[in-house]
Amino acid sequence: MPEVRGKLTANAPLAPLVWFKSGGSAEWLFEPADEGDLVDFLTQLEAERSLMALGLGSNMIVRDGGVPGVVVRLGKSFARIEQLDETTIRCGGGASGILVSSTARDHGIAGLEFLRGIPGTVGGFVRMNGGAYGREVRDILVSARIALRSGEIVDWPLEKLGYTYRHSELPKGAIVVEATFRGSPGDPEAIGAEMDAIARAREESQPLRSRTGGSTFKNPPGHKAWALIDAAGCRGLTRGDAQVSEKHCNFLLNLGSATSADIEALGEDVRRRVAAKSGITLEWEIQRVGTEA
Repeated sequence: MPEVRGKLTANAPLAPLVWFKSGGSAEWLFEPADEGDLVDFLTQLEAERSLMALGLGSNMIVRDGGVPGVVVRLGKSFARIEQLDETTIRCGGGASGILVSSTARDHGIAGLEFLRGIPGTVGGFVRMNGGAYGREVRDILVSARIALRSGEIVDWPLEKLGYTYRHSELPKGAIVVEATFRGSPGDPEAIGAEMDAIARAREESQPLRSRTGGSTFKNPPGHKAWALIDAAGCRGLTRGDAQVSEKHCNFLLNLGSATSADIEALGEDVRRRVAAKSGITLEWEIQRVGTEA
């Protein structure tokens, strides 16, 4: 493996790093010291070795056989945020949605409040066009700074990302190292009140204190995934120690000792039941990565 200034760990357990607290190890886990360290590493990494980025691990099932190749996790040096002008901020790929929205609030920038409701990092929600409470990343993104698998750094404007619902055209193995967001002038107190309302709504409707992965399935056009799941009789459904949340049935839970295979199989049970009941095939929103045990 290439020499690094950051931290490179072989056979690194990933379960502690993901919300479900299940799954195997990364063949290699790389936590770069800074952008230069990441570029040097990618430039020297064998082209055939697979690579993926890991943020907060909130929207991911890591399969029990682990993840071959390299998993890249951006640390504190990638969580910096700076204000560019009255309504624009530039955020590192490792910054959390809470940090971005709070910083925007402090600078009197409105329109980014919904990021308070996304449990992930800039890198993850820029890749997925993350959204909540009626807004999504494409509504605020100006551009993204991206490390390609080759090690080349490119700046992509919003248009090039090709956003659709929970999807972008970012190439495989590309890592978002920075993103620039633009809101509108606002009153910090009003922005804070909106963020508080979002936090309360999440607390009331979602099983936030559980081992979960966030929204499991995408909302089909004209439908809410949770309502289809509920109508198919899946609320509280279990497989092993995995359960469909009774509080919000588009969330799967690890009640304690569920394997990733249990969780994924439960999701497939839900998809089958919903298709049988409604004729609608739910699409996974949660990323499922790695190999089965």
